[in-house]
Amino acid sequence: MVLPEVKLTLEELRYIALLQDLTGVSVRDCIVDEENNAIIYIVSPGQAGLAVGKGGANVKKLSKILSKRIEIVEYADNLEDLVRNLFLPARVLNIKLVTSLNGKKMLYVTVDPKDKGIAIGRDGRNVAKAKTVLKRYYDIESVSIT
Repeated sequence: MVLPEVKLTLEELRYIALLQDLTGVSVRDCIVDEENNAIIYIVSPGQAGLAVGKGGANVKKLSKILSKRIEIVEYADNLEDLVRNLFLPARVLNIKLVTSLNGKKMLYVTVDPKDKGIAIGRDGRNVAKAKTVLKRYYDIESVSIT
């Protein structure tokens, strides 16, 4: 599957530069989620820990500077791994992508029953984050946790 080319705005490029300057990680993408007052950074594989920082120090610092919630997601070049990364630390057991007759793509993510609350997140934040990222990369309209 060929991933769409992502066009970044000037604002997103500034946010990327800020995280890169602060942490030294390579940022692949940045999504400004106005609805949830958050910035979602997509970082290169293996760099999420470095981006977050010890005890979340980098995320806290950036959040304070920008007055927005900061989310760090590790990039993966296939849907299944990206979904697993989006819902960490919840354990994803199964992923099912369904395309309806009208062409809308829906993703059903089965998680360990003990991790359902973690996967959904406070006020559905994690599902909203996953939906935003997956819409951008895979044109998925809805995400459901089962």
